[in-house]
Amino acid sequence: MNIAIFGGTFDPVHLGHLAVARAAAEKFALDFIYFVPAYIPPHKQKQPITSFGHRYTMLALATAGDARFVPSLLESPDVIQSSGADASYTIDTVRRIRQRLKKKDRLFFILGMDAFADISKWRNPVDLLRECEFIVANRPGHSLADVARALPKELRPPADAIRPFLKKEAQGTLVIEGATIHLLQDVEESVSSTKIRQAVGKQSDTLGDLVGEAVADYIRKLHLYKAGEPVEEDSHKEQRGGLHLVSGSKQPSELRPPAKSE
Repeated sequence: MNIAIFGGTFDPVHLGHLAVARAAAEKFALDFIYFVPAYIPPHKQKQPITSFGHRYTMLALATAGDARFVPSLLESPDVIQSSGADASYTIDTVRRIRQRLKKKDRLFFILGMDAFADISKWRNPVDLLRECEFIVANRPGHSLADVARALPKELRPPADAIRPFLKKEAQGTLVIEGATIHLLQDVEESVSSTKIRQAVGKQSDTLGDLVGEAVADYIRKLHLYKAGEPVEEDSHKEQRGGLHLVSGSKQPSELRPPAKSE
């Protein structure tokens, strides 16, 4: 099987995320994409974010129409707190899924170019790039040199080897020892969290055009992102509201990674 992890804060999930997932699923024949909302993103530990319960529920609503898309609890409060980690680290999530896969299965990780630009700052980036293939949703204006320069120094090609790629658009697949990076092109959905919060603040009918009607209805009913602000999450006690598939609940079997065959 071809399995992908799509990680992020998803605050909230929007149509841009779904467009990237659909494009990746088609191009790389993905059987399943696990949407993994981070409980405590390492780069946002001091920033208020909407509660995990709300973000997970919105993901469940947004992905309900595609059997390939699976909202996951792999970085739920229970999982992160029981592991003793101080935040949600991608390398830990990837390894948890890798342990449940067969050797012939391929594992991918989906992210955007902006996030990939900081990959060298992630926890154990060299190990992470070796654990799975990366699918990077590219945007116009980035070159192959940008992709190569973003790699950790242990994997980064020499400067003279990168120079010829300065004017070459980031496309195709970059394969170097220890990393395989696929560039996903032609995915254009002009959606941002700022636009979503503005639509909520103005009580605009365009909210559904940004996040889908099911998620838009949920945001309105639960009064999320009021005045453009996220719902603050207590890092020690999960906020309640929406579907309770979070702290204190058992992870449903259909949301687990595929089990190893006997």
